[in-house]
Amino acid sequence: MTPQTWFTADTHFAHARIIALANRPFHDVREMDEALIRNWNDRVQPNDVVWHVGDFAFGNDAARLDEIFARLNGIKHLVPGNHDDDKDETLTLPWASISQIATINVDSTIVVLCHYPMKTWPRAGKGAIHLYGHMHGRLKGTSRSLDIGVDPWDFRPVSLGEIRQRLKTLPLDLDFADDPNE
Repeated sequence: MTPQTWFTADTHFAHARIIALANRPFHDVREMDEALIRNWNDRVQPNDVVWHVGDFAFGNDAARLDEIFARLNGIKHLVPGNHDDDKDETLTLPWASISQIATINVDSTIVVLCHYPMKTWPRAGKGAIHLYGHMHGRLKGTSRSLDIGVDPWDFRPVSLGEIRQRLKTLPLDLDFADDPNE
């Protein structure tokens, strides 16, 4: 079976306050972490690729983060978010790669990944889409850019097919026309 590529962000493993801050439906951080791990592994197979677009975890319990990371299926890449920056407990996990911005090709689609939403991005005028986190579902997105954090996606990673379907329901950003010079 061909490996699948998945996208996610803003899991905030081990972050008790995110439950109230993002209005998550969990009683405590253990319940949240276990639900996120279960939802991840229900979709992601061991050889699949996962792009985590920031805010993987919060806190400094390296043993807990190691245990969570080891339980998650897939070959995991990190595009760090504000809660990952300067956090050795997250940055030293065995990620396949770490980069502030990543540009990848998935099923003939150029995907630009950054934790923060951007107004424009490399190859935007040539059909590239932008996936971000950070907003916890508060920014609707456009027909070319979308929040792929767990909050607006039922606390699970999503496929490019699901992303394409949602992008079709969003408005075109009228300030962002194709640039024929790009």
